[in-house]
Amino acid sequence: MSPISPTSRARPRAAALALALTAVLGGGVAASAPAYAAAPKASVAIPYEEFTLPNGLRVIVHTDRKAPIVAVNLWYHVGSKNEQPGRTGFAHLFEHLMFQGSENHKGEFFAPFELVGVTDQNGTTNQDRTNYFQNVPTTALDMALWMESDRMGHLLGAIDQKTLDEQRGVVQNEKRQGENQPYGRRINAKMFEALYPVGHPYHWQTIGSMADLDAASLDDVKTWFRSWYGPNNAVLVLAGDIDLKTAKEKALRYFGDIPASATLKDMPTNIPKRAQDTRETVPDRVPQVRVYRAWPVAENGSKDSTLLTLLSQVLGGSASSRLDTRLVHQDKLADNVGTSVWNSEISGTFFITTTVKEGVDSAKVEKIVDEELQRLLTQGPTAEELDQAKTAIRADFVRGIERIGGFGGKSDVLAECAVYSGKPDCYREELETLLAATPESVRAAGQKWLGVGSHTLVVQPSDKPASSLPETAAAAPASAPAAVPAPDPKFKTVKSDVDRSAGVPVTQTFPALSFPTPQRGKLSNGMEVVLVERHEIPVVQLLMEFPGGYTADQGRKLGTASFAMSMLDEGAGDYGALQLAARKEALGAELGAGASLDSASISLSALKDKLDPSLDLFADVVRRPRFDAAEIERVRATWLAGIKQEKARPQTAALRVLPPLLYGADHAYAIPFTGSGTEASIASLTRDDLVAFHRDWLQPDKVRIVVVGDTSLKDIVPQLEKRFGDWKPAPNAPALPEVATVPRPKAPRVFLVDQPGAIQSNLYVGEVVPPTSDAGSIDFDFANGVLGGEFSSRLNMNLREDKHWAYGSYSGASNTKGQRPWIASAAVQSDKTVDSIKELKREIDAFTSGQTPITEAEVAKIRASNTLSLPGAYETANAVLGQVAGNLRYGRPDDYIVQYKARNDAMTPALAQAAAKTIDPAAVTWVVVGDLSKIEQPIRDLKLGEVQVVDADGKAAKK
Repeated sequence: MSPISPTSRARPRAAALALALTAVLGGGVAASAPAYAAAPKASVAIPYEEFTLPNGLRVIVHTDRKAPIVAVNLWYHVGSKNEQPGRTGFAHLFEHLMFQGSENHKGEFFAPFELVGVTDQNGTTNQDRTNYFQNVPTTALDMALWMESDRMGHLLGAIDQKTLDEQRGVVQNEKRQGENQPYGRRINAKMFEALYPVGHPYHWQTIGSMADLDAASLDDVKTWFRSWYGPNNAVLVLAGDIDLKTAKEKALRYFGDIPASATLKDMPTNIPKRAQDTRETVPDRVPQVRVYRAWPVAENGSKDSTLLTLLSQVLGGSASSRLDTRLVHQDKLADNVGTSVWNSEISGTFFITTTVKEGVDSAKVEKIVDEELQRLLTQGPTAEELDQAKTAIRADFVRGIERIGGFGGKSDVLAECAVYSGKPDCYREELETLLAATPESVRAAGQKWLGVGSHTLVVQPSDKPASSLPETAAAAPASAPAAVPAPDPKFKTVKSDVDRSAGVPVTQTFPALSFPTPQRGKLSNGMEVVLVERHEIPVVQLLMEFPGGYTADQGRKLGTASFAMSMLDEGAGDYGALQLAARKEALGAELGAGASLDSASISLSALKDKLDPSLDLFADVVRRPRFDAAEIERVRATWLAGIKQEKARPQTAALRVLPPLLYGADHAYAIPFTGSGTEASIASLTRDDLVAFHRDWLQPDKVRIVVVGDTSLKDIVPQLEKRFGDWKPAPNAPALPEVATVPRPKAPRVFLVDQPGAIQSNLYVGEVVPPTSDAGSIDFDFANGVLGGEFSSRLNMNLREDKHWAYGSYSGASNTKGQRPWIASAAVQSDKTVDSIKELKREIDAFTSGQTPITEAEVAKIRASNTLSLPGAYETANAVLGQVAGNLRYGRPDDYIVQYKARNDAMTPALAQAAAKTIDPAAVTWVVVGDLSKIEQPIRDLKLGEVQVVDADGKAAKK
């Protein structure tokens, strides 16, 4: 995905898309859901109370007792727009530095949180703000507030040159990682440099330039912190299992004695007035032309910004949008097209992004994009299009506020509104604007903003990666620190009784784990329904999961399962592909189908008041897919282009090559872990292949149905009976083949994939380990947590925090019915490739042999992370659904989570060390993707094992 594919950040569009390897493999966290207290039916409102401390810290409180957790969400109204040319990247660099401990807590910021079972913890920086968030057990709130207040008020003494150099290196590798991608971060930079003139606060990238990062001195970064990171420039939101009285007491106690800084003045709206359209062409190592077009538009929170979000949804924001209809479905000139609104504080940016089919003239595509845009600006959307867009956007918002924390959760919504508009409930005004919008008001907003003044950037396939282009410097790096502005005198401090010399408060008690017993019902044909009721928001989630998945491809064309399942919602019943997509949007439903290693599934997320028609559509997709020949060819062409994109991206290239090496070419799991198959197999698929897969493997006597949400057994079973009760198994349906057990290789092997011009090398090392059902799987996952399962685990602490050669390094094994793929990985700067391989090998060897034995402290950390997070980890219906489905998939009892917790509680260093021996360093397989002109011979000189150079298909590369 391009870096310029931002979803609209207007709060009603609060939804996020995440793609992870565990999802592809059908894995899941080995845990399940606690029981929650009943909560009132949710409406589109987030009740809150607020107060301001004497030092200027604004505190907003929202009570939600459904889980024994509190979201702590702290926003500083400081982002990259507050930097100066020559000092770019400081806000983001400081985000990293603030995770490095403080004057009264020596060590990683994450460490105390891991010991209490934190969930959803992170920090992010954008043009306008820096935020830090985490969900903690209610009993750990004092610890969380102590930690946040210590880094707000007591940070600078903990930052030394070593810490600065370490995090500078980490940030620079984060930058390299973003640039070492097709259509990477450098494209993003060029778009903003063109749209926003030199001197405009959005002209430079949030991550900064390499030159400015290199030049940043200790005095520079300390001056930056002293200037702006005071409580008077921050908003703290506490949401969840908390009330106003408790919030007041704790906020004042922990934050009240922190002095204010200078007050950062709000910047006025600054939307560039561009007198003409501009364009440029950029070469990149990509398989297809991609065309970006963008305009500076109305700022975040404005009425026009909301109207442009609606226009974006109609033009290119959904599968049934006008651009999708024209370019992807009708003319078949693009593999994908999308629009989005990047809603920033002083100016928004409207994007249209089109990936042109190979061999198609991009100028022709640009002309059609403009035709469709002008038609919309001239005629406006139809009433039906506008109603669909309103429903989809509102549904996204409702789903987002099921959570108290994280992106789009309730604490996030309240904080963003308070920081940007001053009103924590500004989302209500936006929703009112959205619902009151007319075709004419949307058309008028589009005409006002989407005229002359766009910038078009065409990415052309080339042997030269875009990362090789020189960075644009708006100014020479600063040579001396800026002056520190005077603190705002109107704010005062309050004496605190907190003795910070005593260290971080230790959490002594934790919420009890309570397991919900799923309810069970049965349809007349024997189909079993498993239900967990959740009434917090008016949404019902449903999953139908069938055994098989990629395993069912044995004896068939590789990729049949994945492709067949992807076709289910490309036309079903009376609906063609476009009509089905439009119907989904009109209902505010999310409906999808796919395959993983061991299963094929169809999912539905429906608004309760639209559940009946949503289930009608779901039943069509499950039982009556059309497999239209024209749609098969359209999807096939896009699918094949997607495979080429995967080969161009280093991470996905490795995940295509590795599975056949681990399992053998004819194994059920030898399909690329991206799920896309091979070009040859996808090209050879016929409609009969797809119909046969649907007939043979989607069987009502094998299905597992899980429902979680705002319904009851007495309501949902009759609704499902009406649509599925008469479904009979197909005669002579095949039995699912056993997943073959494969031997490990007799010696380590190394496979190299060339990525000429790469500025990083992507390192993968893998091995098969026993399946999820193995009695030792909990122990193995626990041991892996020590090696690479957490931020503070050995691999990441070495390659990121100690050496700062990588942005991150982790390891893990996804859940599977057959042998599991255990993989460790890191993306490292090219000149540290060999040293990084040495360190990975050293860490794995020392871990498995016991040369560096697993310690009691490491066991305590992983135990806490695995078990204390359970009461809060299943806050959402989707998380509950995933775990219940996992229990059914792997034959686990309903109280599996109790067994899981008990085994973790019983873990010892000796048991974990024994589990570590599951990995055999003498049988690992290495895959390295990088610039072989720089790294091949040094890797051969390591003599890790036999070295082979292969292409992105895993075949011997031609010399």
